[in-house]
Amino acid sequence: MERIGIFGGTFNPPHVGHIRAASCAIEHLSLDRLIMIPTGISPHKTVSPGTTGQQRLEMLKRSAEGLKKTEISDLELCREGKSYTADTVAELRQRYPDDELVLLMGTDMFLSFDSWYHPERILKEVTLGVFFRENRSETEAVEIQKKKLEAMGAKIVLCQNPVTEISSTDLRRMIVFGCADSFLCPGVGDYIREHGLYGVNKDRRNLSIDELEEEVMSLLKDNRKAHVKGVRKMAAELAVRYGANVEDAERAGLLHDVTKAIDGPLQLTFCHEYGILLNKFSSENPKTLHALTGSYVAKRLFGENEAVVSAIRWHTTGRAEMTLLEKIVYLADYAEENRRFPGVEELRETILRDIDAGMRMGLEMTMAQLITQKREIAQASVEALEYYRSVCAAHSPL
Repeated sequence: MERIGIFGGTFNPPHVGHIRAASCAIEHLSLDRLIMIPTGISPHKTVSPGTTGQQRLEMLKRSAEGLKKTEISDLELCREGKSYTADTVAELRQRYPDDELVLLMGTDMFLSFDSWYHPERILKEVTLGVFFRENRSETEAVEIQKKKLEAMGAKIVLCQNPVTEISSTDLRRMIVFGCADSFLCPGVGDYIREHGLYGVNKDRRNLSIDELEEEVMSLLKDNRKAHVKGVRKMAAELAVRYGANVEDAERAGLLHDVTKAIDGPLQLTFCHEYGILLNKFSSENPKTLHALTGSYVAKRLFGENEAVVSAIRWHTTGRAEMTLLEKIVYLADYAEENRRFPGVEELRETILRDIDAGMRMGLEMTMAQLITQKREIAQASVEALEYYRSVCAAHSPL
């Protein structure tokens, strides 16, 4: 009797995390064989457009080259209808009637297993092999679910996963930004570029403002989209009021958070891939890096002019002697119509009356918040506040 692992997923695209998890399972769960199965039609989520099942299958084959005891199956791709795990398990049970089947899954899928299509059918046929990260909150949640399912007759084995912290969604963004190869197995990045998958070869320069908005929205998380549209709107209004270039203001407003969706560690990867040298503050506070990385994307990927690029670069910290467009984008980001915090209405009124006074107030509010949160303050912000306090003092009547 063999112990056969089943590892399914969209693999869109497959990455080093999938392969490390597969290798971990083979070793620590003593698998005689591992079958990796790209999903055909996922019942839970829409497979990102721009790839076919056969392309995902080919990328997975390339990723798994050299991985012992592993085979890649097109079982679900060849089956019509949605790819329910219960049906896949039933088919594999017919093929391997006398073997132990171990269905591999991550923590998120394990914790939601009760809501799957016919989970009771699955539990009759397989042992659940669960990858988990050994942190307190995740371990506790896994243990609670384990006891619950075992009371239903489930057989469960746990496998601590040397997890690679990147989702396929984040990886697709990194592919567009041109800094994903370290997360892809040899040959996969070349395959993606050769076939133009995930929009990697698309020319994004010289887009109209509405085309630019569509592109940017595709790179953002849903909870960021209304904010970005609000920044575009307010930046345009401030540009009209103070005599700046309206299109530049709109474009900078749209692009200011273009890399916001990728987290701190991925921001550091981005900087490494682009050859960006970081100071101590930026290295230790990677969550602030989206302004810097966003400015590089605006220039290299979208071909924006230096005024727009610079406005994106300084929209989080500010700096002394900012250009008019830089001030507009900084303040639009802070006070656009979707923002809700104490003092925002007064800030908006001040911005409309005197943009430099608005800068001073915005910087003072930011500083107060960071001090309350005991967070480090960027030197550029310190210098900006000192500068705008002096500007406002010089403008004040004696």
